[in-house]
This record gives sequence, structure tokens and C-alpha cells, in this order.
Amino acid sequence: MNYANIKYDDIANGPGVRTSLFVSGCTHACKGCFNEVAWDFKYGKEFTQETVEDILESVKPYYITGITILGGEPMERANQKGILPLIEEFKKRYPEKSLWIYSGYTFDVDLIPGGRAYCDATPKILKLCDVIVDGKFVQDLYDITLRFRGSSNQRIIDVKQSIKENKVVLWEGDSVFATHSM
Repeated sequence: MNYANIKYDDIANGPGVRTSLFVSGCTHACKGCFNEVAWDFKYGKEFTQETVEDILESVKPYYITGITILGGEPMERANQKGILPLIEEFKKRYPEKSLWIYSGYTFDVDLIPGGRAYCDATPKILKLCDVIVDGKFVQDLYDITLRFRGSSNQRIIDVKQSIKENKVVLWEGDSVFATHSM
């Protein structure tokens, strides 16, 4: 797997101060994508164990609330295997810090068994994920006033609560509310 960028002390991609990893590779090709250069799976640098350690070290300070993984598309099957070791080690070292993932794939359709992005790594990733922002970016639904998302079709999902309740539960700051059954 390759990655396009790492943003340290990021305040745009989830609550608090975070480290954000932008993976390379995306097959969605959303019109108006802010990171079109990262559609190419070969773009950027190789994601190595040294990169993992660098990210994990960057979240060590008390004021860092977690990591966010976006792209490109972190939930492309090829990228899931690449991000899983980072996620597992992150949650082992920092269980109190949050993991956010941005994906154009939908949580309750594409990331379930039989879904087009589902693979062996998917349930492991989702079990460790706190919040997923799902849905493709849609230029016609772009809204600059939306918190932590670009278009109004995208959802901010409380993954742990959704798995527990077996239905999509939206994240709303510190509170959640249910939408529909999975």
C-alpha cells in the first residue's frame, strides 16, 4: 500500500487534534474530489513499518485525540490489509483514543458480508473503528456548513453502537441517534 500524505496536528478530519493518514488508491472517482491525485494506488510513498511507528509516536501526546484514515479510499480491499496492522497497534497502545475512517463505501451495504468492499480484514477494522464517515462525495450535494463531511449524503456513523444495536447509529458529537436497521 502507498500513502499520499500524513497530516499531524490536524483539526479538520474529526474531533480534537488528530494525526490523519491519507492512503493512496480509490476507484470511486467522485466528481469534485478534494484529493484526486490520491486515486492512483501507486501515488505517494510506500507505507512501511517505519511509517506505522511514526504515526503511532505522533499520537502519543495527551492532547492528540486519535487518528483519522482517509484517502484515496482506505476501505478499498487492497488498502484494508495495509491499514489493519496500524489500526490494531494503535488500539492496543492507545485504547482511549479514537479511530475515524472516511470511506466512499457505505457501512451497511458495501462493508457487510457480500458487500463489494468486504474482505477478511473488514470486520477486524470495523470492530476497532469508532466512527466512519461513509458515502461517496457528491458535488451537487456539497455543503461547506456540514461538520466533518463534504456532501449531505455522507453519514457520520458511531460504529461501535451500530454493531451493538445491529442498525446504523449516527454520531452526533457525544450523543448518537438511530436511523434504520442494517
